[in-house]
Amino acid sequence: MLWLSEVLLQNPQLESFEDLQDVISKRAAAGERFFRMDLKPPFSDTPGNWEDRLEAVFTAVR
Repeated sequence: MLWLSEVLLQNPQLESFEDLQDVISKRAAAGERFFRMDLKPPFSDTPGNWEDRLEAVFTAVR
């Protein structure tokens, strides 16, 4: 199970929501099957529909 908080802790170099989307996409492509969003991303460019966008990025790989 992939947790958003885990992704953020493991990737402190992330500077934007776009960077986060890239990491989520790569983790999905690497075989992660489940994704949980347990906190809001702390980036200034995080959109209001961030949950939908991250879910779309995660599921688009399949």
